[in-house]
Amino acid sequence: MGLWELMVIAVGVSMDAFAIAICKGLSVGKVEKKHLLSAGLWFGGAQALMPLLGYLLGSSFQSVIESVDHWFSFALLAGLGINMIRESRGKAKTLDASFSAKAMFPLAVADSIDALAVGVTFAFLEVNIIPAILMIGLTTFLFSAVGIKIGNKFGARYKSRAEFAGGLILIVMGLLILLEHTGIV
Repeated sequence: MGLWELMVIAVGVSMDAFAIAICKGLSVGKVEKKHLLSAGLWFGGAQALMPLLGYLLGSSFQSVIESVDHWFSFALLAGLGINMIRESRGKAKTLDASFSAKAMFPLAVADSIDALAVGVTFAFLEVNIIPAILMIGLTTFLFSAVGIKIGNKFGARYKSRAEFAGGLILIVMGLLILLEHTGIV
């Protein structure tokens, strides 16, 4: 997997965190640097840790399903993408203004579950995991901080668009992996 494809996946998986950060930004009266740092660290950290866990899990049973790994990768990424698109069409959830560990930890974990599946996919594709998780974590950190600012300035109108775009990106990447491994592309 090349740098460009990895960047696209990093942006795709960070879109949920971006959407949540927009909502968190809506809930804050005045944005301070600590809000940006908190959102970035919680979401970026979780989005970096989960692919690592998924990679370790996927590496342990890679040899068993090596002949169909591209189908598995496609199904995981497409399923995650479809779910994100479906969520983008639903009602917006309201979030409280707290940036405490009690408020941020469950959001970060729930948001990063899809990154666990991406990590499993990385194991099947034999992606170099350290640069991958660094790119995902940093991208999510930046998107989360920007999401706080956008949410505070412009409101909820970008939340569903961010989720939709992230879902579409994951579906396209899954399709490209499938087409590449079956020899079509």
